[in-house]
Amino acid sequence: MLKDRLLKLVPNRETLRENRTLKPVAHLLQRKELWQINRRSVPSAVFVGLFCAFIPVPSQMLLAAIVAIFMRANLPLSVALVWITNPITMAPMFYFSYQLGAWLLGTEATPLEGSLTFTWLFENLAAISGPLLLGSVLCGWMLGTTGYITARIIWRSKVMKKWLLRRKLRAEKKN
Repeated sequence: MLKDRLLKLVPNRETLRENRTLKPVAHLLQRKELWQINRRSVPSAVFVGLFCAFIPVPSQMLLAAIVAIFMRANLPLSVALVWITNPITMAPMFYFSYQLGAWLLGTEATPLEGSLTFTWLFENLAAISGPLLLGSVLCGWMLGTTGYITARIIWRSKVMKKWLLRRKLRAEKKN
């Protein structure tokens, strides 16, 4: 079952409580709702993780953890979903977000001359930051909402399938 597989993959609360680097926030990580896998926490975690994956900051996992704690979403799933932004997918995701933001703002997208370097990035940061942030927030919101709805539908269909199977088994026992 999916829930059992997820429970095997995530670290438990005791492991995190004993981690020295997490001592200052260990009291926040002990809240039960951050570790539960249920119909409320999983879709919320999917939204948080997918939304934070599109935010162009270096500490997306930390951002996802903070938002998950605030929203009482499943913490490990929120943090894990941020990893859709990885070195392979990051450039296309942020480029699309930038192009979308530039189109929505009605501005000309800054062309990439030569190669993408930190020097080029810092020289053009003022020109690209507005469209990139707008496009990233919009893409994150849309993907997060889509993921939330999809997770709710999948959860609901699994529950309905179990109910129908139980009803069928009970009907067979009566006969």
